[in-house]
Amino acid sequence: MATSLSHLASFFSPTNTTTTAITTSSPATIFSNFRPPVTQTQKSFSILCSYHQDYIPNHIQHPNYVRVFDTTLRDGEQSPGATMTATQKFNIAGQLAKLGVDIIEVGFPASNKADLETIKLIAHEFGNYTTNDDGRDVVICALARCTKEDIDKAWECLKDAKFPRIHVFLATSEIHMKYKLRMSKEEAIAKARSAIEYARSLGCNDVEFSPEDAGR
Repeated sequence: MATSLSHLASFFSPTNTTTTAITTSSPATIFSNFRPPVTQTQKSFSILCSYHQDYIPNHIQHPNYVRVFDTTLRDGEQSPGATMTATQKFNIAGQLAKLGVDIIEVGFPASNKADLETIKLIAHEFGNYTTNDDGRDVVICALARCTKEDIDKAWECLKDAKFPRIHVFLATSEIHMKYKLRMSKEEAIAKARSAIEYARSLGCNDVEFSPEDAGR
């Protein structure tokens, strides 16, 4: 412990660098002595989350604006013990809309009929929802695999929303392409491109793509 702290002491340029002080002081005292060297002046900047902007798919007007994508109702529900009823999903969607979340991913329509009907209801109710204070529009998003069947179900749910988004995904790691999809890299790219083009052909001009397992 004393050896590792001695190395840390020289790295962080502490006010007290003697080995004796390090080995006899409490950990709280030791770390309170560390003073990281200032190498340059930090420039301050601001992140805009509440500043209202008209929604333009695939474009953010202000360079400091952070567009919030919330997937509580879709990915969040996959957490153990977090399964929600249709009523709970509807109520949470309403609160997210009031909070001013830019994009709400509401579910995976192809997973089951109950989820499909819930997503359709949320898209109809909150997909045309505008907050009273700043006129913020809510984007309603649904997940789909890169198949026409999935994309058709997603569009069925979303088409009544003012700003619908279809989120398609495809496994792209080497192991998934080889053993799960049994596709080459070129075939996977072609399948993803075809799915995006099909989603757009239905009338959805806001299509998101995720490369599943890409980091592996």
